Amino acid sequence: MSDSDSTHADKEKAEINETQGDEPDPDAKFGGREARLALERKLLWKIDLRILGVLVPIYILNYVDRNNAGAARLRGFESDLHLKGQEFATLLSILYVGYIIMQIPSNMFLNFIGKPSLYLPGCMVSQSHQTKTNERHSFVGALLTRFFLGFVEAAFFPGALFLLSKACWYKREEIGRRTAILYCGNLISNAFGSLMASGILSGMQGTLGHAAWRWLFYIEGALTVSVAICAMFILPDFPTTTRWLTPLERALAVQRMKEDAGVGDQGETEVGGQSSGLIQALCDWRVWWMSLAMTAQVVSLSFNAYFPTLSATMGFNNTVTLLLCAPPFAFASLAAFFLSRHSDQTKERFWHVASSFGLGIVGFIIAIATMNTAARYVSLFLMAQSYAGFVVVYAWISNSFPRPPSKRAVALALMNAFSQLGNVAGSYVFPTMWGPTYRNSYAICIACAGTGIIMCWVFKLSLIRLNDMLEREEQERGVTEKGFRYIV
Repeated sequence: MSDSDSTHADKEKAEINETQGDEPDPDAKFGGREARLALERKLLWKIDLRILGVLVPIYILNYVDRNNAGAARLRGFESDLHLKGQEFATLLSILYVGYIIMQIPSNMFLNFIGKPSLYLPGCMVSQSHQTKTNERHSFVGALLTRFFLGFVEAAFFPGALFLLSKACWYKREEIGRRTAILYCGNLISNAFGSLMASGILSGMQGTLGHAAWRWLFYIEGALTVSVAICAMFILPDFPTTTRWLTPLERALAVQRMKEDAGVGDQGETEVGGQSSGLIQALCDWRVWWMSLAMTAQVVSLSFNAYFPTLSATMGFNNTVTLLLCAPPFAFASLAAFFLSRHSDQTKERFWHVASSFGLGIVGFIIAIATMNTAARYVSLFLMAQSYAGFVVVYAWISNSFPRPPSKRAVALALMNAFSQLGNVAGSYVFPTMWGPTYRNSYAICIACAGTGIIMCWVFKLSLIRLNDMLEREEQERGVTEKGFRYIV
């Protein structure tokens, strides 16, 4: 066992030991077990409506905005901006540079101010300058706009993950399904965005003197801003700072998290403030390991940005091509929901991740092996469902770095930010010169998906060792009730 493993386990033990003074019957204050369960169901329903009911539509529109360049490419985006060579790929990748830079500072600031209800929608409102992207008439202008757009977008997804995990609304076995529902916003956006793009690009060319792809940016950007403004009045903050909870609901929300992790949150585990959490996250090798694993997985998912291009290789016109992009991602959304739900129910992560990415590898192999139209369309379904495994990875990392909150904020942001390097590299994985077969591109995706599976296996083994250490420590102390365990 390495020194870092021992240190990490010792910290978890110390945090768990702090709960020895808890009251014997935690349900008494809620009127008994049955009354507590009824209140818990009501609390979860209320929180789900306000968190998922708001974050999912925002996330859909957020990704529609981010990925609309792929659809615009089919209707004159490159020619109107006089793009040459790899300049389109550079426009895709530059967004992630700003996105990577700002994620850790953004989550640290969110943890500090404790107001996700204002901060997250506020950042999305400032995305209104996305509509100005279509005012740029040169590569440099579009490049600068997308770079700064990345700064704004950096707040949303890691902040949303932080709200689901740190905000202490959900237990470990509840996070996977909620994370899946949230991330389905990404997948639905590919289907919804393609349908919207097909209508706008086919029907608004030349309207008021603007190209159809410019109208695509105008309309989608305006929708994002409108929904984000409404979200400011609906989203909750953290349990201790959300004003519309009753005192009993607030007490239950806090109690649930104490029971789930074996320790309270901010007051009991936070030592040294934000800088301490930053140092702890940077010194935990598992954070860096999963950052690299997720980067490999993101490269394997790089087909997403080029999905309309890959669909176009089947030989249909632009409108049909965009319509054909929707069913694979609708299927991926269902797969993500059911795989994550099953992962929560069985309290198992690795094999759910490996099975999904394994099917994705099968899809890449089919795409390499044949140019048959039906087979290639089936391969797109198999590729798209790889996102189901990636959703489980997000739930896994949310479970695996529970305390203290400042460390969790940095760890989640760091892993998500670092993994976006995969999007930077992935923007160059599908160059036009490799089409229409894109065999080299699919080979890269296979290699990265396989690497991600292997690295997740190593992560699973490390968590098993930590669970063994926690169990031995409980036996030494004579504790009969099983405490906190990592989900593997």
